[in-house]
Amino acid sequence: MPALIPTGFSGKITWIGRVMDRDTTLRAAPLTEAQLTFAGIDGEAHSGLTRASCSRVKSQYPKGTEIRNVRQLSVMSAEELRAVAQDIGAAEFDPAWIGASLVIEGIPDFTHVPPSSRLQFASGATITIDMENRPCVLPAKVINEDLDGAGQKFKSAATDKRGVTAWVEREGPIKIGDDVVLHIPDQRAWEFEAQARG
Repeated sequence: MPALIPTGFSGKITWIGRVMDRDTTLRAAPLTEAQLTFAGIDGEAHSGLTRASCSRVKSQYPKGTEIRNVRQLSVMSAEELRAVAQDIGAAEFDPAWIGASLVIEGIPDFTHVPPSSRLQFASGATITIDMENRPCVLPAKVINEDLDGAGQKFKSAATDKRGVTAWVEREGPIKIGDDVVLHIPDQRAWEFEAQARG
């Protein structure tokens, strides 16, 4: 019996990007296509099979611990980015500002799709969603380079709209305009989730 359910929710890739050197800038360079490998997007600053742990997992590991890299990609929603743009006073939100890997249009409440969901592209390439991404203050500098004063508004504006982190489960090519289908785990919500969150 399949453990993942193809849903009726689908979308299209509207943007692909790659951050080459985070020490130089968080700004992503736009691409028209990319090859997804088991390490992520070739040459991307977040690519690799493992990574050093960061603040996202500080309750589990001391900072800098080598762990599996489930944060190869930063995937955003076009609809949620439009809402963030409105809240920071921008005519539109440039995904390059936040180092996005992919922007998908057409899947509602994207930031909150269940962890372990899959996004399967036209080529068969598939990524697994790890968890919700969290907005931080780091993109403020890049945003301010293009829209002075808007960067400081990003963190609060992007709460619940920052997209997800993901890793590559099946390799393959992707390009702007490709269809993507959401597959979700065939699993009910955990009964004790509210209790565990306190």
